[in-house]
Amino acid sequence: MSDDDVVAAAKNGDPEAWRELYRAHAGRLVVWLGARASSDSAISPDDVAAETWLTAAAKITSFSGSSHDFGGWLFGIARKVTANTRHRDARRRTDAVAEVPDGVGIDGIDHLVAGQDRVRSLLAELSPRERDVLACLEVVGLDVAQTAEALGMTAVAVRVARHRALHRLRRLLSGDAAVAPAAAGPSEAVTF
Repeated sequence: MSDDDVVAAAKNGDPEAWRELYRAHAGRLVVWLGARASSDSAISPDDVAAETWLTAAAKITSFSGSSHDFGGWLFGIARKVTANTRHRDARRRTDAVAEVPDGVGIDGIDHLVAGQDRVRSLLAELSPRERDVLACLEVVGLDVAQTAEALGMTAVAVRVARHRALHRLRRLLSGDAAVAPAAAGPSEAVTF
């Protein structure tokens, strides 16, 4: 596969080509890294993204493909950087400290935390592979080929993992719907 103009220019150190690649992938990369489980509060998704970009710049000569393909390659680097970060995290054993978003009053914190806890509990029911696939496809908008490259999987395995994850989430959510009317009690009417 030959390089497109943007990748070829990036390999030659063209800052505008790097800016174009950065604009195309940086935001999605940080969102994806934020969606991946990390218990180390000392390492933010931005830190991992920065290390990923530095690694990509150092290894760009080994990449071959289009600027579209670059996304999958970049996310693959990020996956490896994240794995290294997790190994360091296990040795360091730091505890995460939650930050309260700006503009959220004391009354709104309980609601915000409850919603985040519910999402986390649903995602915890998925395998790490299924969570990663959903994060790539549904959160950051990578396509199947880019997701396969990023996660070191085949395209078929990506589609199967997505299907299984969505099926499991639907089943879990329909279980919630079945529990909700029962929780209302026999004296309360539930209408839809």
